[in-house]
Amino acid sequence: MYTFRTIIEPDEKGYHGFVPLLPGLHTCGETVEETKKNLKDAIRCHVAGLLKDKEKVPQEENVLEIIQTLTKKDIFRTKTLSYA
Repeated sequence: MYTFRTIIEPDEKGYHGFVPLLPGLHTCGETVEETKKNLKDAIRCHVAGLLKDKEKVPQEENVLEIIQTLTKKDIFRTKTLSYA
């Protein structure tokens, strides 16, 4: 079994979908459902190609995904930012 994190974002033509673990795997659709179907098809094709070429199929390991929300106040606070 293979599990992949997918991202779907709205764009000017509908929706854009991609798989961070599989560089270059991008697709689109007019709806979220169409984009999900297209992602599944693209992943299936990509993984089949990796297996055919006897290459390792990447797997998500120890992934923590966080959505971070910042207010303008958070962004422009007066405290000096450290980039260490």
